[in-house]
Amino acid sequence: MRHDDPLSAEKVPEVLSILSVGLWQWDTANDRIAADAEAARQLDLPAEPVVLRAAQLRAKVHPEDWSEMVGVVQLALAENTLAEARIRVMDGGNRVLRTLRSRCRPSYDARRDSYELVGIIQEVGDQGGDAASQGPVIGDWRRNREAFLLDAGRALAEAGSTDEVLRVAAGLAMPGFSPDGLAVFGVEGSRLTVVGHHGQPQQDAFPFTQMSVDTDYPAAEVIRTGRPVYLRSPEEYRSRYPSGWPLAAHFGRKSWAFLPLVVGGRTMGAWMAGFAHPVKFTPDERSVLTTVARMLAQALSRAGTAETERELSQGLQASMMPRLGPKIPGMEIAGRYVPTGGGLQVGGDWFDMIPLPGSTAAPGPGGRFALVIGDVQGHDVQAAGLMGQLRIALRAYASEGHPPDAVLSRASRFLQGINDSEHTDDTRFATCLYVEVDPDSGTLTIARAGHLDPAIRLTDGTVLLRSTAGGLPLGVYPDPDYPITEFILEPGETLLLCTDGLAETGGHDLLTGWTRVRDILEAADDGGDMEELADILVTAVLGPASHSTAGPLPDRREDDIALLLLHRLSPERLARHGDEEPLPKRKVVATVAQDQPERIANARADLRQLMHDWTEQDHVDSAVLLTSEMLANVLMHTDADATLIAEITGTGALRRLRVEVTDSDDALPHKRDPGEMASSGRGLVLIEQLAQAWGVDPRGDGKTIWFELLEEPEDEEGEGFGEEGEDGGG
Repeated sequence: MRHDDPLSAEKVPEVLSILSVGLWQWDTANDRIAADAEAARQLDLPAEPVVLRAAQLRAKVHPEDWSEMVGVVQLALAENTLAEARIRVMDGGNRVLRTLRSRCRPSYDARRDSYELVGIIQEVGDQGGDAASQGPVIGDWRRNREAFLLDAGRALAEAGSTDEVLRVAAGLAMPGFSPDGLAVFGVEGSRLTVVGHHGQPQQDAFPFTQMSVDTDYPAAEVIRTGRPVYLRSPEEYRSRYPSGWPLAAHFGRKSWAFLPLVVGGRTMGAWMAGFAHPVKFTPDERSVLTTVARMLAQALSRAGTAETERELSQGLQASMMPRLGPKIPGMEIAGRYVPTGGGLQVGGDWFDMIPLPGSTAAPGPGGRFALVIGDVQGHDVQAAGLMGQLRIALRAYASEGHPPDAVLSRASRFLQGINDSEHTDDTRFATCLYVEVDPDSGTLTIARAGHLDPAIRLTDGTVLLRSTAGGLPLGVYPDPDYPITEFILEPGETLLLCTDGLAETGGHDLLTGWTRVRDILEAADDGGDMEELADILVTAVLGPASHSTAGPLPDRREDDIALLLLHRLSPERLARHGDEEPLPKRKVVATVAQDQPERIANARADLRQLMHDWTEQDHVDSAVLLTSEMLANVLMHTDADATLIAEITGTGALRRLRVEVTDSDDALPHKRDPGEMASSGRGLVLIEQLAQAWGVDPRGDGKTIWFELLEEPEDEEGEGFGEEGEDGGG
């Protein structure tokens, strides 16, 4: 070879072979180790190029050296340096054949989360033929240990859950003596629990669960005494813990370390590290294990606290966040709540849907209901608790039948009473928007307490803010006034109620944020449903997957977000989606004054005419009797006038009669058990016996007593189940 000739790549393996230097390459992503002929010879394989799996190479290497090499490689990756180690090659009889020195440059592939090693191996002087001897590590052992502990502490500190802490602990490659299995034991009362384990099948943890702390088992002793237990061999384990040895024997390990997990001076559990090879537990090794145990205890404590907080906040959120009621014929409703980016996954924003008196038990055909949205000042636990109390108070006032202005006025006094009772300077107020909805007419009756105005998306896609009269936020003034605003939600229009978080998220103020929300609404598909539109709104503001309160959320969430969408279906949407048309109705309304008892007879006659084609004559007689009884009771037992509303909905044999009698007296009737000679007290007893459903609803200015009857279907011969010839068949 002339000196002016470059050294060709083909000649490099030849030169290295002359020098007894082998080349090898390890791709961890594909579990592929390629070695040239010289490297294969030094590994006690035929002297020809070979491709191995990691398990095949590991079978040729002393187990302690394998763990040492893995730890050195990970340290070199962290420090971006060469990895150097000495490796003892073993024969099948537990004898060292030769000692090799390995030098390699590891490189990390972030895309595949793996690393690749390219290096050389060369035989060095024999370090002894005793398999128990430890091959030295090229480099400073103390430097390796300190670097390992720094990496381990950083990884454990970043773990956010107990499972993640256990995964990190299982992946720690301790310099020279990494365990092949671990378990974390906790204590509940006087019994051990298995917090988690790694390196053995899941079912193998069963014998160790619910074990008494007085058991002859190393982990139990560690928890009792707070001192570590090191077992260098199966013989030592069997002699020290004869009754506990059968539980550990079948795992086939050679050494064990049981260390206390101590937090705040209290032993909270024990950590077991099991080794597939003998470990002497030198002072350096014990120091590493003790330090890892301390970091593991702190990480588990932090993870447990975080998991408890998440469970608490999720339970609080589930209990406080309402679910929208059943489907309203002719309308679509959707709601979303997204908490702020803090640790507590519930805050001061809320929404609600409330059935109102005079409707059925839940909103249904013709039943009025209220939509409420609000925002309590703050994003902490106090705001969440106050929100829960205020939401319950609003439901109570609404269920009493008060109009929107009276509901907000009472809620404001309620909140101010809470602030006064706290005797602190941290007074809270809340904004609120209360909308009473009549599904039949689309009438919206609105009262506003310092909240954002509602927005309307018109049928042509234009979005407008609807100015509504309003008053001060709840809790600011003892006797506030909340004026009423009414308008009609026309078929095809959509109502948006939201808190300021929807507009102000992402650095926007209310003006620019509203412009963004308006553009999103106007660009939305007119044919989409409200659930899709709610997702579009939240996703456009926060980013993908942000509408799910259970999943991870972007860091741009400066405030909670709550929103409600109410859409009144157009005739085209009703036909396209196959929704039922609103049920046809016939109605009678009458008033009976205190000085007009003769009008009860007129009401009876009106009701018979209303039910002239009812298939069951007994129902007609029952309805007339009950209506007469309810009207007479108002005149006899109150000083108020009575208002009668009788209504039939449905067609054919699927009709429903609902009769309501309303008066302005707040005293509620009570069912009694009259004697045989009593001349009164049988009104509610009759209603209970004859009506198929009935109830008494308190209202803001009195009460309503109502009953319902369902028309019986006809039999196969076309005859009703009532008396023959009496209005049968309609």
